[in-house]
Amino acid sequence: MWIFLVFIYGFLKGSREIAKKKAMNHNSVLEILIAYTLLSFIFVIPQAPKAGGLSAHFYFLIALKSFCIFVAWICSFNSLKNLPVSLFGIIDLSRVLFATMLGVIFLHEDLRGFQLLGLIIVCSGLVMLRFKPKEKTLEEAANNEPATPLHSPAFFVLLALISCILNAFSGLFDKILMKDISSAQLQFWYMLFLVLYYLIYILIKREKISLSVFKNIWVWLLALMFVIGDKALFIANGMEGSKITVMTLIKQIGCIVTILGGRIFFKEKNIAYNLLCAGIVIIGIMLGVIF
Repeated sequence: MWIFLVFIYGFLKGSREIAKKKAMNHNSVLEILIAYTLLSFIFVIPQAPKAGGLSAHFYFLIALKSFCIFVAWICSFNSLKNLPVSLFGIIDLSRVLFATMLGVIFLHEDLRGFQLLGLIIVCSGLVMLRFKPKEKTLEEAANNEPATPLHSPAFFVLLALISCILNAFSGLFDKILMKDISSAQLQFWYMLFLVLYYLIYILIKREKISLSVFKNIWVWLLALMFVIGDKALFIANGMEGSKITVMTLIKQIGCIVTILGGRIFFKEKNIAYNLLCAGIVIIGIMLGVIF
């Protein structure tokens, strides 16, 4: 059951990347982030009666997890806005490496033979992406304009990698927290802290948010997929036998969704090669999960 729940999360995660890209065609990154977070919190408010009774150190850990996601979303949204969604989806696979390392180091999870082989195959798919001819794709992402250091494709790739590292730490917190608290408690406080972080961010930057963002249907879809996906993931983390190393591999099914979505919704190129890389990644996932 936990494997099935993580598959749901992976599918919805890939779908969210497409929705994010579509949403940013109509509103700014910050507007999307604020509305997306606020709507997600509203969706989890019915869980509030079940969210109390935590010790102080749990609130601290949840706040720390939320801060990781707060920064990760700022990085990933800006990266996704300026890179093709298919390329972003495969860069996002690098979180496999970070999450696996964290699971082994902090949770002392072991990597059995086939799981280690699966991880190696997943990494091979990432290496193939890294060394393919990609100058044209990145130039398109920069709209063929002269790049400055903070507006170059390499900078947005770096933002995507930072997001991956922070998401890996967030996954580690999930596994640690779900040993002692419920999914309702984690999801409610996690979303509340996120809302507070973004409100503080707005006040500091003195940004104006247009209410038109709430008419953007993609923002509503984003929030709905986020809440359902996270609920499935939190429940899976709390189930006996679930391992962060295996869960991380399963989550990468979202890569296929972003690649196909890049072709269908954004007419992106190099899809065949991206699918080849993703296919290699999926083989690695299957080895890690089945064996």
